[in-house]
Amino acid sequence: MDNLEKLRNIGIIAHIDAGKTTTTERILFLAGKIHRMGNVDDGNTTTDYMTQERERGITIVSAAIAFDWKGYRVNLIDTPGHVDFTAEVERSLRVLDGVIMVVCGVAGVQPQTETVWRQAERYGVPRIISVNKMDRVGANLDNAVQTISEKLGANPAVIQVPIGAEADFRGVCDVISGKAYTWGEETDGTDMVESNIPEDLAETVELVRSNLIEIVAESNEEALGKYIENGTLTSDEIKMYLRRACVAGKLVPVVCASAFKYKGIQPLLSAITDYLPSPLDLPPVEGIHPKTKEVIKRNLNSSDPMSALIFKTVSDTFLGSMSYVRVYSGVLKAGSHVSNSTTGKKERIMRCLHLFADHREDVDQLEAGDIGGILGLKQSHTGNTLHDPSHPISLERMEFPEPVISQTIEPQTRGELDKVIKVLRSYAMEDPTFVIKNDEETGEIIISGMGELHLDIMVSRMKIEHKLDVRTGVPQVSYRETIGKEVTSRGRYIRQTGGKGQYGDVTLRIYPIPDGNLEFSSSVGGDKIPEQYLKDIELGVKDAMMSGKILGYPVVRLGVEVVDGSFHDVDSSSIAYRQAASIAIRDGFSKAEPVLLEPIMSLQVIVPEEYLGDVMAGLNKRRCKVQSMELQGNSQVISALAPLSEMFGYATDLRSATQGRGTHSMEFKKLEVTPPDVRDKVVLAIRGIPWQQ
Repeated sequence: MDNLEKLRNIGIIAHIDAGKTTTTERILFLAGKIHRMGNVDDGNTTTDYMTQERERGITIVSAAIAFDWKGYRVNLIDTPGHVDFTAEVERSLRVLDGVIMVVCGVAGVQPQTETVWRQAERYGVPRIISVNKMDRVGANLDNAVQTISEKLGANPAVIQVPIGAEADFRGVCDVISGKAYTWGEETDGTDMVESNIPEDLAETVELVRSNLIEIVAESNEEALGKYIENGTLTSDEIKMYLRRACVAGKLVPVVCASAFKYKGIQPLLSAITDYLPSPLDLPPVEGIHPKTKEVIKRNLNSSDPMSALIFKTVSDTFLGSMSYVRVYSGVLKAGSHVSNSTTGKKERIMRCLHLFADHREDVDQLEAGDIGGILGLKQSHTGNTLHDPSHPISLERMEFPEPVISQTIEPQTRGELDKVIKVLRSYAMEDPTFVIKNDEETGEIIISGMGELHLDIMVSRMKIEHKLDVRTGVPQVSYRETIGKEVTSRGRYIRQTGGKGQYGDVTLRIYPIPDGNLEFSSSVGGDKIPEQYLKDIELGVKDAMMSGKILGYPVVRLGVEVVDGSFHDVDSSSIAYRQAASIAIRDGFSKAEPVLLEPIMSLQVIVPEEYLGDVMAGLNKRRCKVQSMELQGNSQVISALAPLSEMFGYATDLRSATQGRGTHSMEFKKLEVTPPDVRDKVVLAIRGIPWQQ
């Protein structure tokens, strides 16, 4: 791109089934990128190209695609809505400059809407909101905007008024330009007609415009001065100051549409180019020097030294390993050598690619602001920073949630074991929330992920992509362990074998912390333990935390302080201190009243009122704690906290209790101490002993 002001790197995020992929499909058609629109129900959409996506009608992996619209170049990433694939959203948001959040016009803000909103908030990504499905029974823009304000804590700036409601929805009024845009009933969206505001909506449009001017004026001192001086703002001023407020995260422009009925997409595209930022609107990217840890800033232009972040790695049957990258500064050229700040290794870029979902196009280079693919990396993975070898920088990494569910997996024949392990490892490299490990006691392969669907998709991919038949065990909850009280524990590792021995001696204060995995510190001086060995002590602590004392689950919420120790001038070594720390943790854990933690899910159930009693009874049996109930049309929306261990098979039970009319969604909320009777059941089940009341 010669003009970065005309570039938009954006994504589409939403709750499952809010209409992200349908919106993407309509955008691509109207932008001239595709010549025939697909539908999710027909399994022929552009960005849902995997077999499993088309069979199930859901997005599983994020897909990148570029298109042009009225002189602008837009790099668009369509992300999954299902909570099991939250890593795809997380890594996309890390590299995007702006996002469209799609909200259902009937349901308003839903649980996963809140989750992806928080993710966007964490990375400071500017947003616009498209209230979709305005043609559905019960659709109401005002109600949707109210949920945006109340549940997301956002400051919505409504810039459109719908023309018609529900089945009669036929267009939108732009309150800034004062123009109406309508579409016919049998249409592909290309027959948009521009006209004046209908008389029956003139008063409503004027009221919405007045509200918009007020909140835009309040967002900017300069705008407020003009508003006070003139009593209003011009249309150009509204757009200019609304854009600034959107980029700064102060306001969120809201439009409405019916993507399925092809209505409202052109105004949405205009909102993307009008209000979402170009790379030049954003501050220089910050990183740190990998060795000195000093803060470094890079301007987003082609003259600064090259820096790029790998946000996704995929295995391609024909191309091998391909990495998705966002170039933040400089130019990434095919055939060039780069350095990886995480591994310290040099890599050669074999090819650079522009991405169009599952199609690729070779290019000579990727420039600052570009999102594309590269081939040839051998030792670089998701979250790694690539940089000019002469100008090191390490960009902020991405954080991914821990898996909450596990199951065993084995090949049908022993001869395929190596191939199964190789494929699973490639999937784990692609997806940071998919974990593979070997059970040391049983020798079984255990896969872990974010939910039953997540693991089911991975197994399905093995069968379809690699023709591997495997057997899987019953899904199990991934519990965690922690401690109930503070203890002090000493670990000594002393070995004498005739020559140079091993000597490590460390005393640790071990205490519970409210959240997180490990909080490590030291209060000893170099006269007791040389500083060079503190890193090894921390590694030893992490080794011991891999399995707890109750059932061998990973340990979390652990604070560790090095409070004492000693060293030997000759025999002390990194290995000895690592072993000593592991011993101290294992011994101390036994005395610190170990506690079993279970995953608690945030659950939303939507059911017709006549089935409410049966559904509530079912939730009580599953140890669910109902947080709120809200009437939405003729349905009740139940929000509850649910122990994951009790929710297996719930989809089937809910269908039975509501004659197929109830729906639910779940996402991980927190870890909570397992009640004693439930803990005892888990312990006995793991040991193969029947539970007796």
